[in-house]
Amino acid sequence: MVTMIGDRKKSLVALRRRPFYSPVWLAAIGSLAAFGGLALLGIALWFWSTANATTVIVIRHAEQELNGESDPPLSEAGRARAEALAQLFGERGEGGTLDVIVTSTALRSRATAAPLARRLGLTPIAVPAGDQSEYVRRALRAHDGGRILVVGHVDTIPEIVAALRGSGDPTPVTVSDYGTNFLITVPRLGRSNFLCLHY
Repeated sequence: MVTMIGDRKKSLVALRRRPFYSPVWLAAIGSLAAFGGLALLGIALWFWSTANATTVIVIRHAEQELNGESDPPLSEAGRARAEALAQLFGERGEGGTLDVIVTSTALRSRATAAPLARRLGLTPIAVPAGDQSEYVRRALRAHDGGRILVVGHVDTIPEIVAALRGSGDPTPVTVSDYGTNFLITVPRLGRSNFLCLHY
């Protein structure tokens, strides 16, 4: 009998406490849900803000004069190709325009970019051919979300493209290949996209 009364008192005390603790538990659960929602919103905003991709177009210099010079100028065909490049990327439209042009210090590389640079009002950045790959990495950070054109050489393009793609497999470029351009989109997160085009 005494045990029954004691059990009953404990039950009544527990019943009296439940309504008192319910708002506390509900508030704690609501706070956790709100914190979780804010955390998810923060993560979503971070992903959205880092979704920008930088577009890099890598081309080889146009045809050069085969006159035995160590730094030959462009041939007539090369000058025509440089003008075609200016037509291809020199329009200021809704899709935007180039932010920077990177060439090697070689005359043929600078001459390939010259008509396009004039048309866009840009001053190309000339970098020694061996340093182009490293400079392109720095340009990616400096022009995050922008558009970069790189005028390289048959022996530097595979390294540049492989570095941008995040792939160790170099993209072959032949000595007679002047009209190929490699379009690489490099996101802040995830893998690069790669497209090979001809002009």
